[in-house]
Amino acid sequence: MILRAITASIKHRLSDEKAIILLGPRQVGKSTLLQQLSSDFKSDVLWWNGDDADIRTLLANPTSSILRSLIGKAKTLVIDEAQRIENIGLCIKLIIDQIKEVKVIATGSSAFELANSINEPLTGRKWEYNLYPFSFSEMVNDHGLLEEKRLLNHRLIYGYYPEIVNNPGEEELRLKQLSSSYLYKDILTWERIQKPDKMEKLVQALAFQIGSEVSYNELGQIVGLDNQTTEKYIDLLEKSFIVFRLSSLSRNLRNELKKSRKFYFYDNGLRNAVINQFSPALLRQDIGALWENFIVSERVKLLAYEQISYNQYFWRTHAQQEIDYIEERNGLMKAYEIKWNVKTKNKFPKTFLDAYKDTETKIITPENIHEFLL
Repeated sequence: MILRAITASIKHRLSDEKAIILLGPRQVGKSTLLQQLSSDFKSDVLWWNGDDADIRTLLANPTSSILRSLIGKAKTLVIDEAQRIENIGLCIKLIIDQIKEVKVIATGSSAFELANSINEPLTGRKWEYNLYPFSFSEMVNDHGLLEEKRLLNHRLIYGYYPEIVNNPGEEELRLKQLSSSYLYKDILTWERIQKPDKMEKLVQALAFQIGSEVSYNELGQIVGLDNQTTEKYIDLLEKSFIVFRLSSLSRNLRNELKKSRKFYFYDNGLRNAVINQFSPALLRQDIGALWENFIVSERVKLLAYEQISYNQYFWRTHAQQEIDYIEERNGLMKAYEIKWNVKTKNKFPKTFLDAYKDTETKIITPENIHEFLL
């Protein structure tokens, strides 16, 4: 059993009155994590699943009396796939405010955010956590740094989804099923996307451009969508934990790119699945992009799990000077170049160093990955 990084933090919150909301894409182990934690729950424990039609019907017009009768003697209520329940935010609010002896724990895949049903009713009433596919740090904690570094080439291609990690030898087959069965499920269900084939093409276009600047206009032309629809679809992909963005840093120089963005996938395996490219890492023409996607996505997971908030950017000028990844916190800035080839000689642009004095700089390679991701 691989221990998830947020386990201790969730355990710490089990004894207070706020709801615990566990968000993340499908198939990353949200339900499994709660099963592992169940011995720490106040008994009795009641499990609901939003996929059950009768649950959705009973909670269509919730009142505190209805909820009391449904919950009975339970002291912990776990609601899985809570995004399927239309008034879930109101349900949880009523329980917290009027059935105070019951602890509520809810999981939701990406559509939980799309439904927007919890943010307003649960303001000040929830602890919210994100769960991602397994992380580099979780794997190192499980079987050690040396073994995980030996597996780096494999991780760059197949990623960290639990089903993939736990079924060696079936990575390609299972990734194809995962990407076709779950990737767009919540988006298509909740947002009633009119052109699902365009959404698929858009994901593929983003997969080919990981680590590169993205133009909505160019993407729209490739896919056959107008700018507004392209931007809307990408926003949905972000809320569904499929991709995330870095914005460009632009403060001091006239020739810095402004309002530019790069996109990355949360999981390398999913990225490779949508474009059906599973050839070995050492044979890949896109190895640099794969490495950059891996490092940036793993850093995002690490900071989220450690609850450290950084502003995250990339930097580029019209003269093509660039820095892959930048973090800023409390006025202090750190700049990173991400290089697969450990022999690469890399100098940070003097233009940047002159403009952003006292910035720490570092090159991240396979040799020093542990210094950045642990």
